[in-house]
Amino acid sequence: MSTAKATLSALRQRIAAIETTARSVPPAEAASSGSAPAISTSRAGRIALDRDEVDLTLGGGLARGALHEIHAASGADNIAASGFSLALALAAAPAGRTIVWVRQDYAAKEGGELHADGLQALGLDPAALILVQLRDPLAVLRAGGEATRCGALGAVIIEPWGEPKALDLTTQRRFSLAAEISGVTVFLLRPGARPMPGGAETRWQIASSPATPMAMNAPGHPTFDLTLLRHRHGPPGGPWRLEWNRDEKCFQRPTLLRDPATLSRIEPAPHPAERAPFRLAG
Repeated sequence: MSTAKATLSALRQRIAAIETTARSVPPAEAASSGSAPAISTSRAGRIALDRDEVDLTLGGGLARGALHEIHAASGADNIAASGFSLALALAAAPAGRTIVWVRQDYAAKEGGELHADGLQALGLDPAALILVQLRDPLAVLRAGGEATRCGALGAVIIEPWGEPKALDLTTQRRFSLAAEISGVTVFLLRPGARPMPGGAETRWQIASSPATPMAMNAPGHPTFDLTLLRHRHGPPGGPWRLEWNRDEKCFQRPTLLRDPATLSRIEPAPHPAERAPFRLAG
């Protein structure tokens, strides 16, 4: 438990530093850049997923400043669910904002550690990620709550393993309320858990899908099959198939037949010497 306390203390220090930096931006500078205030009790708008049927089902897109729950369709789809969660976090996070990922160490043992090359392949600069890894699920939820209350963050991913008793309806409602107040979008990733009633705005089931090859038979964009299991303000929907475009940081509908002349070029990842490792809290 002493290790968990030290990690939580380190996370609080990092969050305090982020908030201090955000508050130090002069209001005039923030206004001239066209961005929202660094600390805000609301972050209006929605996250566009496909600008089509999915967004229509969601009432205009995925709600910001809310809690969203993500499940894998099977154990083999845990990696796809993790990738989808990160893609949503990237789509939700304003430019320059840090993403915090709080995960239980058993999730890493079962599903694998996060790898900087894989994160960068999805469009995340590893230096923009704070990774918090804890043994106890209660500590994971506490750290996730600390991060959710920080309005200077871009997004938060909380990943406990299985079905801990501490993650009850009351805890989920607290996450939802904290996200609403801070404006930070929170993604509750649930490896090893069954979809059950809870306090999330939406609940998703994710499965991996074959990617459509690009020019010269190059690997295509990461592709996901997603089903909306629950929507607080409307009916469920899906399944749908979407690709993730790392360069545009947005989802798009797969194109079955691609004309090489119209293909967008994916920039290669930087040389290893140019990459910065993601930051560990603790």
